[in-house]
Amino acid sequence: MAAGSLNRMLQAAEAAWERKDFQECIETLQRASRLAPSNVGLLLQLGRIQGLRYDYAAAEACFEKAFRVAPRKTEALTLIADNCQNFRNPDLAGRYLRRALEQSDATPEACIKLAELYERLRRLPEAAQLVERALRLKPAYPAALLVHARLERLAGSFETAEQLLRSFITKPNPDTWVHAQAWYELGNILDRQQKFDEAMTAFLEAKTLLRPQAARHLAELKIFRARLKVMEANVSSELLKRWFDTGPNLPPARRLALLCGHARSGTTLLEQVLDAHPEIVSAEETTTFLDDAFAPLRRSLPPDAYMLPVLEAAGTPALQQARAAYFRSMELSLGSPIAGRLLLDKNPVLTFLIPAFVRVFPETKFLIALRDPRDVVLSCFMQPQPLNPVTAAYLSLAGTAEDYADLMSIWRTLAPLMPAPCLEVRYEDMVADLESVARKTLDFLDVPWDDRVLGFDEHARQKMVRSPTYADVTQPVYQRARGRWVNYEKYLQPYLAKLEPFIKAFGYD
Repeated sequence: MAAGSLNRMLQAAEAAWERKDFQECIETLQRASRLAPSNVGLLLQLGRIQGLRYDYAAAEACFEKAFRVAPRKTEALTLIADNCQNFRNPDLAGRYLRRALEQSDATPEACIKLAELYERLRRLPEAAQLVERALRLKPAYPAALLVHARLERLAGSFETAEQLLRSFITKPNPDTWVHAQAWYELGNILDRQQKFDEAMTAFLEAKTLLRPQAARHLAELKIFRARLKVMEANVSSELLKRWFDTGPNLPPARRLALLCGHARSGTTLLEQVLDAHPEIVSAEETTTFLDDAFAPLRRSLPPDAYMLPVLEAAGTPALQQARAAYFRSMELSLGSPIAGRLLLDKNPVLTFLIPAFVRVFPETKFLIALRDPRDVVLSCFMQPQPLNPVTAAYLSLAGTAEDYADLMSIWRTLAPLMPAPCLEVRYEDMVADLESVARKTLDFLDVPWDDRVLGFDEHARQKMVRSPTYADVTQPVYQRARGRWVNYEKYLQPYLAKLEPFIKAFGYD
């Protein structure tokens, strides 16, 4: 197949993906693959897209074709595992990484990828063995030393973890993300040792490494925020009430709750508590609503159409299709029928889409996680997260405070206008008296009490938690993150004025 023709098909597939016409994207890639059946990269891309659309059997079939024709088998298996991680299939990723490690030319990179997966799955002894293997293959390998340090920190050996990090952290490292993660890890270890100024220095080193890669993401964030201001300025109680009243026209009624608020406000803790209930199933930070419910409503409109006019223009048939597509994709991503259980869609980013939930699912109940804004800003700043248009804001305390103010301003605008049931849940109340908060929340959701919610940490250990706080929610409730901002008050001081309206509004003054 001519390179020009293939490139045109790939560009068409990418354009279809960008406008969220997923079926056209897949069909275009399938046609290209039939014309270039030995193109490994094309097969990997098709498999990744099918996996992102929850067709795991089709994805695996593509990956097996790619493996058969790939000249470098170990590299192909590792790339396949990376794609499986992208579409949240840890079982499939683990199988391909284990196959990669069975090859005669197994790499330290594959060892560490599997070690990180086992760390997330709390298979810590196996993760440690893989780190040892990686270091035998490549002594002083920074990615291996980073995982080793995390494992030591998880075991409570803070001094050993710090020594491991300091053994390589000031040396040049071509892998910027690994280098930045090491500084974040050191910062959090120093924080646990109450060396707060040293911890802040470490966090700032991580930010310095990542900042050169942030320009594109920050430009997208600026556009996004401007569009949110338009929505915030135009939404009204009359509009939301009219959409809410269309509920009887959109049968069947669904058991659905949205858990949002700003990131690092206790959303993961509350989600794991509720997910431990047998009548609740949670979806953790998916893009399903945006991709399968909201995006189709705007497909026939100009790409720059604003949210509220898009929602207003949606007729009953389109809304019914959006509702069905959302639940169909949720069941595929969860790997089981939702049946009569309540679906909890947990995603802080979806706070800006609250009006869309009112329009598409008027029966939604809304849980809004609250936490002291100063602790939220500090916690976001301290977490290692790959750059995207949201996390790029966290490269400075000023940007983090601005992000908090922009997102939570939307909730402050919407709260008095909402016709749907809403409940604010405070992180500080959860860690002080989990049972009382759990009972109040379950009552709000019309779900009966079940003691299993108090054993959320045991429940969380049986599953893959994707939040940066995956290790924390497998422990009983602890108090150490409450009021942490006081230790960094001098660094936060220049930005407290921006947070002050929210500190007062949410009762943290």
